[in-house]
Amino acid sequence: MATISIDEIKRLRELTGVGITDAKQALTEADGDFDTALAAMRKKGMTKAEKRGEREARAGVIGSYIHDNRIGVIVEVNCETDFVARNEKFTDLVKDVAMHIAASSPEFVSSDDITEDVKKAAAAEFSEKAKAEGKPENMIAQIVEGMLKKHFAERCLLDQPFIKNPDQTVGDYVREANAKLGENIVVRRFNRMALGELN
Repeated sequence: MATISIDEIKRLRELTGVGITDAKQALTEADGDFDTALAAMRKKGMTKAEKRGEREARAGVIGSYIHDNRIGVIVEVNCETDFVARNEKFTDLVKDVAMHIAASSPEFVSSDDITEDVKKAAAAEFSEKAKAEGKPENMIAQIVEGMLKKHFAERCLLDQPFIKNPDQTVGDYVREANAKLGENIVVRRFNRMALGELN
């Protein structure tokens, strides 16, 4: 059986927000393999985080980020209590999200914000494109569905690969913070301005 150090338990706890006993148990079950334990705990934390998603988030902060005096972002991120809103991990999350918005220029927070008109217009455009490329008629609907998914994933903040860690989406990063802080965290809205650009 692998020896489990207190440092690894602390590190796992820090990354996932679980208790010491849970962290130790996860490492024991993973036979000391930190990455396996981390994956298991993240899964467990995400499940708890999803349950928290049903709770109302009315507190929070409005954060901002200015890049090179040329791009400015204002973002509202909500949580359940003022206590968490003042937490350094929460304020870091808000800064990171604002910085990501500045760099990646999303159009929507999530797919829930995309109107039916926008979806229909994109579907019609992709359908015409598929037909023009001579795709088989019976495959067009499936092709269009795939194109829509990719198209909107690139434009929805929570579906974009997070600039600080492209292995996870912004949504994963927010859910991770949710697990660590023990509250429902919601990116409510944002506004991005670039010098000389018209909205």
